[in-house]
Amino acid sequence: MKATSILFLLTMICSFSFGQTDKSKRPSPPDSVNVTTTDGITIDIHYSKPSLKGRQLGVDIAEAGKVWRTGANEATTFAVDKDVTIEGKKLPAGKYSLYSIPGEQQTTLIFNKTWNQWGTKYDQAQDALRVDVSNGTSETSQEQFTISASADGTVTLTWGTYTIPFHVKAAQ
Repeated sequence: MKATSILFLLTMICSFSFGQTDKSKRPSPPDSVNVTTTDGITIDIHYSKPSLKGRQLGVDIAEAGKVWRTGANEATTFAVDKDVTIEGKKLPAGKYSLYSIPGEQQTTLIFNKTWNQWGTKYDQAQDALRVDVSNGTSETSQEQFTISASADGTVTLTWGTYTIPFHVKAAQ
């Protein structure tokens, strides 16, 4: 009887542990954006979508002046297949983690060389590029963090009433 109970308990633990691998059931589900721009760059972004859930941006979540993982769960990844410029600054082709430092008027975007990691393991020494961009606003509030990209190379981070657009162009 004791062996049966132990076996049952181990089976339950394993079922629970391995049953949680479906990332779509997370409170912050995964999403991705893939676009080929008019100047021939493929942009591939993978991230998780946290929700506000009554929290205030800049205070309770994505705190102003502090490095934020720009999503949830694993580090958000940003990949380009050609050398590009982001807001006029060069970034070599490759895959990066995307972090940010939110502010009221502007946000610093950080493209970090270490991309295969949990989102909270940021190491400034691995930064490939930092770019300051102006924040925009939306008339409607977006509950869930979203990243979009268009064929003209504009990538936009949207959450709450904040929009943070930046431009990706082929390097000359």
